[in-house]
Amino acid sequence: MEPAQTAVGAFDAKTHFSKLLERVAAGESFVITRHGMPIARLGPLTTAPAEHAPAELIRQAAALRREVAASPEEIRSWIAEGRA
Repeated sequence: MEPAQTAVGAFDAKTHFSKLLERVAAGESFVITRHGMPIARLGPLTTAPAEHAPAELIRQAAALRREVAASPEEIRSWIAEGRA
């Protein structure tokens, strides 16, 4: 379930934009409205799943290496296939 978002009129959002950004940086989200109708959402960015710590990526690579049993010939074949 998504957390409740505070509605902010477009004029107020423009007038108090820097304060809204400070609150967004703290984790809040807002719905920007024009004449009472929602038109935009302002909220914190989420980190992409690919952005892991290097140690975690190394751990995952080692686990995958244990799961995949392939001969050197198969690996070379996959590399060649990827380059084609």
